[in-house]
Amino acid sequence: MTALQAKRQVTLRKAPSSRAVGRSIAGGLLLAAIMCVCAIPLAFLLANPMLAIRDHPGKADVIVVLGGDGPSRAARAADLWLQGLAPRVLVSGDGDCYWIRKGMIEGGVDPGAISVECESGTTWQNAAFSAPILEKMHAHTAILVTSWYHSRRAISTFAAASPEVSWLSLPVERSQTLWRYAFGPDAVQLLKEYPKTVWYAVRLLVDARPGAAPVFPSEART
Repeated sequence: MTALQAKRQVTLRKAPSSRAVGRSIAGGLLLAAIMCVCAIPLAFLLANPMLAIRDHPGKADVIVVLGGDGPSRAARAADLWLQGLAPRVLVSGDGDCYWIRKGMIEGGVDPGAISVECESGTTWQNAAFSAPILEKMHAHTAILVTSWYHSRRAISTFAAASPEVSWLSLPVERSQTLWRYAFGPDAVQLLKEYPKTVWYAVRLLVDARPGAAPVFPSEART
């Protein structure tokens, strides 16, 4: 075999056929699909330890309610107020802040006890825009009310924005089994919470560097 023939054989061995490339792509897509199918049930199984923070109820200076799932959060905050856990309430979030306030009043909360912050559109902004209001309230302790799967990200963000406040997480709990929840309207929001939690953790680490200025990125409502 001449040197030229040997070179051609090497070239042929290095150049995969279109069928081989197609099989490789199909195999990769199949593997990705299998990983996604396996990852989704795992995401729901790990949701409680990974995404939720729950504290024992205790008295505080103010209850902070985040906009989003308005009716359930309004009901949870109203129940905590009626238990006497805090004398004041701050509703934070554009879009449904007044609806949450209305729901709490209908639930028995004194209208004079409720303040609203209706400009924030993200969890970062919830925390940032609430911080000066809490400072004016001279709040040293606060209860944060949001959905259970949002509680870890929310409490860490508020703790970073208002480090002088001691925070308790008393979120809205799911009212059905986890598997029924997985096929409900909030399932997508729960799955999206994983990358959001990672992103916020990275932002908090970056902002915690000496001399770093806090950054509250513009993003869709979370």
